[in-house]
Amino acid sequence: MTTSSAAEPTRRDFLYIATATAGAVGAAATLIPLISQMNPDASTIAAGAPIEVDLAPIAEGQIIKVFWRSKPIFISHRSKKEIDEARNVNVASLPDPQPDQDRVKAGHDQWLVVIGICTHLGCIPLAHQGNYDGWFCPCHGSQYDTSGRIRQGPAPLNLALPPYTFVSDSKIQIA
Repeated sequence: MTTSSAAEPTRRDFLYIATATAGAVGAAATLIPLISQMNPDASTIAAGAPIEVDLAPIAEGQIIKVFWRSKPIFISHRSKKEIDEARNVNVASLPDPQPDQDRVKAGHDQWLVVIGICTHLGCIPLAHQGNYDGWFCPCHGSQYDTSGRIRQGPAPLNLALPPYTFVSDSKIQIA
């Protein structure tokens, strides 16, 4: 019978440590994919990200459509005539009264940025259509002017404004 001192590790100690290490590595290997699957996927992250739009190539009188958070955004480069027409409207006569100056950023009156979804039932209006040369919703006949304000039809509100800022004179960021 041999006696071993308590200070020397035994074969059983080695097996305990090896088993515990293998168990810890296995638990980590199981938890990493479980935790990472809780993160949003790339399309969800991209859908909520701010977008930048270069305004330089947009000609006067042209309206472009971009997508932000799966919503169409209409960016209109308004002419002086369109701005004057929008400002000469009796605001009190509108179903959703809002002056044109409140719908654009100060110093950038020629740029109108609106969410292109009809406020009646969520259709996509057509640009440069209707009696007011703004937007016309062919589904139920709502008509918006060049400032995106409801002028005629069943829509109760003006076209909504997205949160945007001018990064420079020719670039906006929609956040």
